[in-house]
Amino acid sequence: MTRRTERLAEELREEVAQMISGELKDPRIGFVTVTRVSLGPDLRQARVFVGVLGTEKQREASLAGLKQASGFMRRALGQRLRLRHTPELLFQYDEGLEASDRVARLLDEIHQPRAEPPPDEDEE
Repeated sequence: MTRRTERLAEELREEVAQMISGELKDPRIGFVTVTRVSLGPDLRQARVFVGVLGTEKQREASLAGLKQASGFMRRALGQRLRLRHTPELLFQYDEGLEASDRVARLLDEIHQPRAEPPPDEDEE
């Protein structure tokens, strides 16, 4: 990824996160965090990775709301960033958050002090 692409991806991440938290009024969109943005080589598509707090059903509802609002957000981004071609926004759930949370829980379990097993009465 070139320096320009990285800079643009970070700018898109900040702007999209700002729009989600302040401008979108869709009740389906719950607590959503924009984790990263990946741009295609021609800068025509931006894959927006999001983390959603809640159940599987709430995650699907939030992603559906974001998908429906993508046209509005694309137009607003075009006005704010003044790009020749505003990238199409594709929202995707970030599986990495779930995996890192699972690893953290497993590490906590490993570091928990284990209870001593009760002594066998047959060994006396």
